[in-house]
Amino acid sequence: MKLLRSWAALALSFWVATALIPGIDVLGGFTTYLWVALLFGLLNATLGSLLKLLTLPAVILTLGLFLVVVNAAILMLLADWSESLDVTNFWSAVLAALVISVVTRLVSGVAKKALPH
Repeated sequence: MKLLRSWAALALSFWVATALIPGIDVLGGFTTYLWVALLFGLLNATLGSLLKLLTLPAVILTLGLFLVVVNAAILMLLADWSESLDVTNFWSAVLAALVISVVTRLVSGVAKKALPH
């Protein structure tokens, strides 16, 4: 159940990012947002973990802010691999990564309190 909540929160955060940030587009409807969220989650869990380990000194020096750049890089990589996501430039990806992180954290926190199990 927790995994489904996280997946839904990530899909919702992608929707918010595409609504707020020019240069980020998900080409499709509801199921496409779920698909992009799934791919982003898988990439972030595998490649993202490796990138975060390799960039640990930069993460420590910037007090964690470099993690936004790592997530932006994963977002751009996903846009290259998937025809469902379009990212026009690096700064759009950085802003989107920031929005996705904040919205996912907020929605997950609210869902955790509303749905305890």
